[in-house]
Amino acid sequence: MTEYRTIKGVKTAFCEEGTGRDMILLHGWGQNKEMMGLIFDHFKDRFHVLSLDFPGFGESDTPQEVWGVPEYEEFLEEFVREFSLHDPILIGHSFGCRVAIRYAAKNPVRKMCLTGAAGIRPKHDLAWHVRTKTYKAGKWLLKVTGNTKKLEELQKNSGSEDYRNASGILRQIFVKVVNDDVSDLLKQVTCPVLLVWGENDDAVPLWMGRQMEKEMPDAGLAVFEGDDHWAYWHQPVRFNAVLDIFLKEDVQQ
Repeated sequence: MTEYRTIKGVKTAFCEEGTGRDMILLHGWGQNKEMMGLIFDHFKDRFHVLSLDFPGFGESDTPQEVWGVPEYEEFLEEFVREFSLHDPILIGHSFGCRVAIRYAAKNPVRKMCLTGAAGIRPKHDLAWHVRTKTYKAGKWLLKVTGNTKKLEELQKNSGSEDYRNASGILRQIFVKVVNDDVSDLLKQVTCPVLLVWGENDDAVPLWMGRQMEKEMPDAGLAVFEGDDHWAYWHQPVRFNAVLDIFLKEDVQQ
């Protein structure tokens, strides 16, 4: 059953069940807590599980200001305090992993599982830089000439699918989020980390997972062959089985 509390000034939707060690499920950009439902149901009999809708998604309200990942991390800190959680286990997908990494670099975390973890700025070739500068120049020209209609068309047809699907303040938030790089924080994440990656992830390529495994002091990488950014969703039985092994020692008797 969905409940609501005000966290960091935002009405926040969440589900809570079970007893045992604290576990928080953190969904990806443009998603909601229902996307973590199979994980929630699998662990609620052995853990105290909370699954939330990040501000701006699902049934939670949208922030009134333009947040970046640091603000979402502060939101998670307040969420943990609100529920008096201790050394939570964090399980995140994509954008949720950005928040989890920033949180774990500053706060006690028992363990983390990050799947399709966003957070490392991608490497771009010369053609990408030329396209980006051309887009920015065109956007500037349309703004100063007051050509609002053409500007809206340019923005609608440019950028990633997530950018095009966002509107209003969420579009500004998305720009801040995708430009956030957690690379310098990876060595500060000292808790055990399980990384789960789809071999053919084109949103967050596998090389990023390998870099996270290398930089984090206590991380291991599991690759789901032939799968993509949604490996945890496509193979829920396998994903939960891997998590069962990772969290076996954390089940309280």
